[in-house]
Amino acid sequence: MPLEQPYPIVTAAVKAYQRYLKLEKNYSRHTIDAYSNDLRHLLRFFQDEGKSPLAATLADLERFAVKLHTLGIGPSSQARIISGVRSFYRYLVLDGHIADDPTELLETPRLGERLPEVLSTEEVDRLEAAIDLSKAEGQRNRAIIEVLFSCGLRVSELVNLRLSDLYREERFVRILGKGSKERLVPISDRALHEIALWETDRCHLDIKPGEEDYVFLNRRGARLTRTMILIIVKRLAAEAGITKTISPHTLRHSFATALLQGGADLRAIQAMLGHEDIGTTEIYTHVDATALRDEILYHHPRNIRHRRATEE
Repeated sequence: MPLEQPYPIVTAAVKAYQRYLKLEKNYSRHTIDAYSNDLRHLLRFFQDEGKSPLAATLADLERFAVKLHTLGIGPSSQARIISGVRSFYRYLVLDGHIADDPTELLETPRLGERLPEVLSTEEVDRLEAAIDLSKAEGQRNRAIIEVLFSCGLRVSELVNLRLSDLYREERFVRILGKGSKERLVPISDRALHEIALWETDRCHLDIKPGEEDYVFLNRRGARLTRTMILIIVKRLAAEAGITKTISPHTLRHSFATALLQGGADLRAIQAMLGHEDIGTTEIYTHVDATALRDEILYHHPRNIRHRRATEE
């Protein structure tokens, strides 16, 4: 369904919103398309109602949320669509198309909370210990694991990491994250050491033109892909005997959780991860609380007695 509406002013507002996502928010074409697809549900609903979405009330949007449910759209997809609708109305207020945001009191479908899988420092050590350093790619893979865990990078940030982004003396790495937002992330001495060892092997590669500045390359001298990093991490987990379902993102979660357990401020973790919303970072407080609960339950005298009784 095209985004054009019977109300020309709505069509103009939608197009202005899409320009805002591209120019002001610096979103990718893929992300803008996703927001536009979410908006189609809203526009179709108001078209069927014979009403302009610019005149929407909270009651209208509550009926819209019910409509999503009756269409058989799952809770997670409903939540995503409503999130896109919130973004649209926030923009309309920001740009003066409407005076008040009708989504302020709109509830999002409640989702079952799924906490991210994390690895302990000991399990990360096991991952690295499983690497065969006699192989050509061994030191590279060790450096990859250490950088993911030490810096908490997204896999897309890792594959795009450049040698010119490393500030070795200052022990910072410059990261270009989501929305082309730049941030400086501290990098540990150990991670820098592993990269330096990898560079000794890297200099023997026949590096493809244009790829010279990328840190992590494959045996053909080209930049690694996200899929290749996923394969490396999963293969190492299997070899290390780690049965958790993990991915490169697990190391990012593990980085954040380790910092929180070590006493780091949540705002500092937010800045290092490049989260725009502190609410995204707060998931790690739940992970930390879950670990604390398990620790307490395991060591509680009642549970110790019960375990001993069942083992006898």
